[in-house]
Amino acid sequence: GRFRGAGASPGRVRRAKSKQTLDEEAMEEIHEAFNLFDTDGKGAMDVRELKAGFRALGFQVKKAEIRQMMIDMDKESAATVSFDEFLEMVTPRMMNRDTREEIMKVFALFDEDNSGGISFRNLKRVANELGENLTDEELQEMVDEADRDGDGVINEEEFYRVMRKRENPLDEIDSDDDDF
Repeated sequence: GRFRGAGASPGRVRRAKSKQTLDEEAMEEIHEAFNLFDTDGKGAMDVRELKAGFRALGFQVKKAEIRQMMIDMDKESAATVSFDEFLEMVTPRMMNRDTREEIMKVFALFDEDNSGGISFRNLKRVANELGENLTDEELQEMVDEADRDGDGVINEEEFYRVMRKRENPLDEIDSDDDDF
């Protein structure tokens, strides 16, 4: 299995994942974490420091998870990882962290009564504030579509699931700006 990844150049692999792009702030954060452990400035980090590198970014990872990531990258016997490799390892978690955090901020805007759920009334209020002219039927349809447990309210998990299907949850909210 030594040559498993030999055919794919790293550049090609990364372009395939170009949908998963991190913003500058996230990239900087990852660079800083990497540099903490690239003590001699050679652009390499000891694999034994990976757990700490993840922790510096706010992620708790088990040794077994790190081992699996190394195997996935055909690096299981490597002593160090480059910045690009570290980036590849942390990107999925960074993407998740940001979207989850952002989505929960949006959820809180809808759930103004802090009931832990978005009701038809919450949705109607937000739609009106945004100047969206939606009928009650359309609003009810949105609630029904997201409401998987059938309690008539969209809870955090349901909201998160719906929002994650969209590229950017805020796109829809801003869509009216194009009309001017």
